[in-house]
Amino acid sequence: MNQQNKKPSWMQEASVQNIPQKKLDFLQQLVFESKSLSQRELLPFLMALAQRSRAENISFSAEETESIVAAIQKYSTPEEILKMNQIMRLMAKKK
Repeated sequence: MNQQNKKPSWMQEASVQNIPQKKLDFLQQLVFESKSLSQRELLPFLMALAQRSRAENISFSAEETESIVAAIQKYSTPEEILKMNQIMRLMAKKK
């Protein structure tokens, strides 16, 4: 995280600068909340997240998703990347 403006490094990537801050903040919260979840807890979490995103009228285009995932992965550990890929697979199955 950059101390100057308190934003996580991935939010400062040029590839995500055109994405509304509300969406980026929503995702940061998702990343923070999902860190400690087990594989078994992940699906219910994603279902609740989908409800919350609908309630807050937040959705992501395929282009936004790709840009965000690439930016986050740039600053992630191998374990975090693995969890991210699991989440992406579960989300793809849900569609």
